[in-house]
Amino acid sequence: MAYCSLKNNFMALTEEQKKSAEQFYREMLDLLEQSGVPYLLGGGFALCHYTGITRDTKDLDIFCLPQDYPKILKFFGEQPGYETELHDVRWIAKVLKGDHYMDIIFSSVNNICRVDEAWFEHAAEGTFLDHKVKFMPAEELLWSKCFVQNRERYDGADVNHLILKWGDKLDWKRLLSRIYPHWHLLLSHIIMFQFVYPYDFPRLIPRWLFDELIENAKEQYELPPQHERVCRGPIIDNTQYSIDVKEWDYKAATIITV
Repeated sequence: MAYCSLKNNFMALTEEQKKSAEQFYREMLDLLEQSGVPYLLGGGFALCHYTGITRDTKDLDIFCLPQDYPKILKFFGEQPGYETELHDVRWIAKVLKGDHYMDIIFSSVNNICRVDEAWFEHAAEGTFLDHKVKFMPAEELLWSKCFVQNRERYDGADVNHLILKWGDKLDWKRLLSRIYPHWHLLLSHIIMFQFVYPYDFPRLIPRWLFDELIENAKEQYELPPQHERVCRGPIIDNTQYSIDVKEWDYKAATIITV
């Protein structure tokens, strides 16, 4: 059952904006049901479902399988008053109407957190605007937020709050399998959680997980020398780490396009 209410997410909006946004969301949900394409509700409303944290929002984030986003675009493109946009073929498309829009997400900007069937198998059921919906799993929400560490947006607080409010219900083994081979990011967030919430750390972070990640970190000293100077920075911020690849002779872990 969701912790949040739509009303709370509109706290800073005018009454007219609230009504407009709510009408847009209801239309989106009605049309998504009509389309018959499976989707998951994500973004701020998924975070609210798991943590109770509310935010101002005028958009809706849905997640779908990569092979399904063209079906959603085609369906909405046939509806009067709607515009569609393939914003980035690697991970996101959009449906727009007036001042509002819906993001259709099927991967991540670094193409690591790609939506697959497991997202739907482990989704959480809930209600949003009187519609029965499925929220993206808490593990996938946390996994994807671990990579958001750029200058304009850092989701570390969201990760901390997810662990604080949902850590005792997280499938940590599944999360760990998701985030490998980028386990360093999970360890860094766990260390930060220990700093922020020293009281809650022992009860929410499994000892086996912490020990395994720390042992992984120690073993880095035992690895043979690397032949390539690799910078993984572009995985978390493609802009700020572009200098490493373009000027400092590092090999990027992802393609630099900026």
